[in-house]
Amino acid sequence: MTAFKPEPPFQHGQAARSAVLFCNLGTPDTPGTADVRRYLKEFLSDHRVVEIPRLLWWLILHGVILPFRPAKSAAKYASIWTSEGSPLKIWTEKQALLLQGWLAQRGHDVRVRYAMRYGSTSIAEQLDALKAEGVTRVLVLPAYPQYSATTTASLFDAVYAWAATVRNLPELRFVNRYHDDAGYIDALARRIEQHWQRDGRPELLVMSFHGVPERTLHLGDPYHCECFKTARLLATQLGLSPQQYKVTFQSRLGRAKWLQPYTEPTLIALAKSGVKRVDVICPGFTSDCLETLEEINMEGRAAFVGAGGQEFHYIPCLNDDPQWITALCALTQQHLAGWPTQSAPNTAALAASRAAALALGARQ
Repeated sequence: MTAFKPEPPFQHGQAARSAVLFCNLGTPDTPGTADVRRYLKEFLSDHRVVEIPRLLWWLILHGVILPFRPAKSAAKYASIWTSEGSPLKIWTEKQALLLQGWLAQRGHDVRVRYAMRYGSTSIAEQLDALKAEGVTRVLVLPAYPQYSATTTASLFDAVYAWAATVRNLPELRFVNRYHDDAGYIDALARRIEQHWQRDGRPELLVMSFHGVPERTLHLGDPYHCECFKTARLLATQLGLSPQQYKVTFQSRLGRAKWLQPYTEPTLIALAKSGVKRVDVICPGFTSDCLETLEEINMEGRAAFVGAGGQEFHYIPCLNDDPQWITALCALTQQHLAGWPTQSAPNTAALAASRAAALALGARQ
């Protein structure tokens, strides 16, 4: 029998209050080996992430991966850690603060909180907090533009697991994807154009997305197709021919076949073929993190230059870019439609959120 969380007494006539829960993947609390091991254990124990028979995977995870991988991963996290902590957490918190301010400026009285699928602060903790504040409607907004069962569906699983313990549930909505959203594509294109205006154009633009096992494509996961649609729309916005850009997939785990072409081998092959400059952007990540700052900007750069390439330019993620926050606000407004969120435009709330976000940035 389900044990429900304690509920405050029901209040007749309670006013409807709306909130947005902006969710990212997660990060260890520190780059220490113990915290990284704890984080990896939670992440790699998710059946959405690793679709291997449970018993077999338990033996591999606890007998092979967790005894050895955390120390290696901890060194990578340490290489990108800031004085204020994980870049992923800093950028995600900043985006949530700015989103609340942008919504307030447009007359929406909406709480915005951020949560992590793995690690802290958890989805369950933030949903508990919102419910305690009297929120009756929650829009769950992933930081992942492209839908995948390994990320988006896993995030929704965490919401459903929390819901199974709650007697008086808030109304829930979910944003599945926005890989082809015009505002998101425009923000990416502007990010790249600003880089090119400052540093010139490359011979080739590489768009690197996070990889997933190839079998997920054959089992019906739309992620592969949505990555390529994002790339096509972005290339069209930039006026690039198919010969001027390339889509790749990074972060392969294990020996199984993953979505191809793989990013690092592609960078090596390009350098060996005579390509002197590449620019790399990671459109599937809306916040810079381990996979962009270390895997691409450090490891990818070393691989390209080591194979004979001369110039490697990493184009940062959207992070707190104003055009991206504006696009995120428009997307949120679209999915809040029909819920009572209106209030007087609140420029003070916008100013406060901007000041808080700037303070976060100043402490990085």
